[in-house]
Amino acid sequence: MITKQRVKRKYPIFYISLMLMSGHLFSLPAQITEDLMDMTLEQILNMEVTTVSKSAELMSDAPGVISVLTKDEIERFGGTTLKDILERMPSLSVSTIYMTDRSTIAPRGDQVLPSSAHVLLLINGRPVREAQEGGIKSEMYESFPVNIIEKIEVIRGPGSVLYGSNAFSAVINVITEPVEETVFSVKGMAGQSGAYGAMAKAKVKLGDLSIAAAGRLFKKAEWETDWQYAVPDSAAGDTIVTHTIPNEGPGAFLEMKYKNLRFMSSYAQWETAYFIADYASRFPSYGLATWDKLFLDLGYSLKVSDIWNMDFSVTDMRSTFETPSSWPYTARDSYEMVAEWTNFITPTDKLNIIFGGLYNYLDGEENVQGMGNVNHAHRWSFGVYSQLDYKLLKSLKVIGGVQANKVEKIDLDIVPRGGIIWHPVDCLDVKALYSQAFRAPSINELGLKHVAMMGNPNLVPEKVNTMDIGINYQGDQIRLGINFFDSKMTDLIIQDRSGKFPVPTYDNIGEVSIQGIEFEGKYYLSNRWFLTGSMLYQTSEDKGGNENVTPIANLGAKAGISYRSELLTVSLFNSYQGNLDEKYETQLNPSPGAYNMMNLYCRLNMKRLLNMNMSQSFALFLQVDNLLDKELWLPDWGLTPGKSMPVNPGRALYIGLDASL
Repeated sequence: MITKQRVKRKYPIFYISLMLMSGHLFSLPAQITEDLMDMTLEQILNMEVTTVSKSAELMSDAPGVISVLTKDEIERFGGTTLKDILERMPSLSVSTIYMTDRSTIAPRGDQVLPSSAHVLLLINGRPVREAQEGGIKSEMYESFPVNIIEKIEVIRGPGSVLYGSNAFSAVINVITEPVEETVFSVKGMAGQSGAYGAMAKAKVKLGDLSIAAAGRLFKKAEWETDWQYAVPDSAAGDTIVTHTIPNEGPGAFLEMKYKNLRFMSSYAQWETAYFIADYASRFPSYGLATWDKLFLDLGYSLKVSDIWNMDFSVTDMRSTFETPSSWPYTARDSYEMVAEWTNFITPTDKLNIIFGGLYNYLDGEENVQGMGNVNHAHRWSFGVYSQLDYKLLKSLKVIGGVQANKVEKIDLDIVPRGGIIWHPVDCLDVKALYSQAFRAPSINELGLKHVAMMGNPNLVPEKVNTMDIGINYQGDQIRLGINFFDSKMTDLIIQDRSGKFPVPTYDNIGEVSIQGIEFEGKYYLSNRWFLTGSMLYQTSEDKGGNENVTPIANLGAKAGISYRSELLTVSLFNSYQGNLDEKYETQLNPSPGAYNMMNLYCRLNMKRLLNMNMSQSFALFLQVDNLLDKELWLPDWGLTPGKSMPVNPGRALYIGLDASL
């Protein structure tokens, strides 16, 4: 039988000093794959997932369009940030915002808003939100410790029936490694122009108590670049600013479990630059920004009977954002609490029922230098939800679900889910799914009082209706899928700049339809050779008939090839994004255009190479990001089209060691 090896690790902590290519002297421990645990390729390609229904089920049975990035793929292709890793997943595109959410992921071409508020991020199934702006995730994408990730599950399409607000166009669930034994590892790397990174991980198993902890500190090379903006009626003409862009921040994760009790915590911080071209002629609206996010979760599982299980969770999130040294001199501090009770009932082997309820409380404020407090508000909401799936026949399953949600001062709303999953033969599944989702207005969208932007207390939640029809083939060594989707978004909360209000004001004026087709494939030629690829073609249109209304290319394609043995790993991955609509071309700065973002990862098992008889393991690795040295500029999204901002400076090379015990 063809098998796919999974990894067990044994870890020593020791220090090896050497001069790396960048000229920096490091003392870095190393980690390496050692013992292998068999797992069939069929199990890897059709593994169990938990995100769609909050309980374990095979990918082929899950009532959603779901993709999984496995531990094997993460280790084959490397990656220094969560955003790097997510960029390899089908239908996810890297995007950026003019100011408050500088690092974003756009699913299926949806970058309608100037934030990632249409994507819900989960850690082990628990939400990581931000209340003030409505969805900032920059610090999580850039600083979460990727060395503790076991796999990533992504639902493409709505997920609000079970998850509430923000599960609008995608749900990303980062699942961390289980603790099966006591292990330790440390990794360090250095790169060009002073770049460096270090990651550490510890997993401890003491009877019923398990502890997993990970930390990360990364500083990428600073980028000095020219950014130009227009100054109307100026004799001196346009202004060019030489700006140094940092890219750095720490991240940490902790999980503790004792019998049915669990505790999780995560912290992430990130610092980089922002650019607000629309206001640059009046204010120095470019500079440095810092994001912080603290996540805490306490949960308890209870087995009521053989057919009934309960889960209780209380999740707290605190997010801060500040631009202390330049306009708009803002400082935000927001908090969200979610208390949730979920029930899982399986009265027969054909019927599964999920039902539960949740309560949210939000509080946040924003202060601006010279203006004082421009918004301080709080809000409650609650929801009840239910989903059931029933096997009418051995090959046919039907799904239905609904959530009722009530946000303070907003009318009760209901979003449904329904669909069928048909297995005409064992290796084929056909899914026809309909889902709705909502996004509640953020604190600032409701109540901001700023000279340049105003909130609107009369806003209602955004809504989306999505239809998916997909076919997936599952073989012993291959998985292929094709999916058609049609999403219609209504009541989108957009800044109205038409002159209807004295200053730009948030209003429910947006309506956008996005249709597309997705391909996805994975193929293990053997245990060692692996191929993966995906493609997305999507088009968008607003209610006025304007096309390509989001700054995401109609066509995107991704492909990777990897060789992995106990001695050597060599992997190459490329993400291609096509040309944007001509409305996103610029006059002053480089225009966004088609690009290939190619990455190389190599890893050499030094213990195997030197045939060392030792329990410890260590390896040398090479990571090259943006191998083709493409300087990347993307639209300065969120304000007036036709402006761009710097996103990627070009090739970045890192060399390092990792050690394990």
